[in-house]
Amino acid sequence: MRIQDDRPGGAGGSPDDRSYGAHAQRPRGAKGAAKSTQSLGARQHNYYDEDDGYSAGEATSLVGGVGEDSGYAEELGKQRKPFAWNGGTDLGLLVLRLALGGVFLLHGAQKLFGAFGGPGPEGFAQVLSGMGFQQSAALSLVTGGTELGAGALLVLGLFTPAAAAGVVGLMASAVFVKLGAGFFNADGGFEMDAILGAVGIGLLFTGPGRVALDYGRVWFRRPLGFGFFGLIIAAGAAAAILILFHRP
Repeated sequence: MRIQDDRPGGAGGSPDDRSYGAHAQRPRGAKGAAKSTQSLGARQHNYYDEDDGYSAGEATSLVGGVGEDSGYAEELGKQRKPFAWNGGTDLGLLVLRLALGGVFLLHGAQKLFGAFGGPGPEGFAQVLSGMGFQQSAALSLVTGGTELGAGALLVLGLFTPAAAAGVVGLMASAVFVKLGAGFFNADGGFEMDAILGAVGIGLLFTGPGRVALDYGRVWFRRPLGFGFFGLIIAAGAAAAILILFHRP
């Protein structure tokens, strides 16, 4: 009884398998024919000589692609937009201006007009005399007028460097006079004066924000330079007041 094998020459069914299958089915005496058949199959299916996936040209292009990606990343980094103001910054600066300006506006009205339970110019002149200031009557009017004017300008966001410089100058003088009492406000120290002065210095360098009448003016566009200029003016004014009018 004979069983016919209808499968391809090899178990895998590929031409290479058929070559080996033919070699296996040939008699031992037909070595030459088997060898030639096996060589033919190897020439037809050489997986290493002409494989495009492993060619030198492809490898070179891959390396070049990495370099191109790196250059693109560097170029993209250069094109990133710089830091810009946003609505939150403008809103925060508006709140600071309204708070600081409102405080000085009210205190100026107290000193000049006696409003909101304030001492008025005569009463504040007596306070200045007790702190060791001479020419207290004139200095009372100057101090009250500076507070009222600077407060109003800060609320409006108009001439902000000048207004903030006025605030900083007044608070610097107050801090110097209260140094002997310590820091905390409960002990008569300079705590509140230092805080108000620090907020004024901050507004000197940030500017008023876009929700202000200063928007678009030259000092609005160059806040750093005008901030340093205002700080110098404030320091000079405070030094002049202390040197000319203060006699502890």
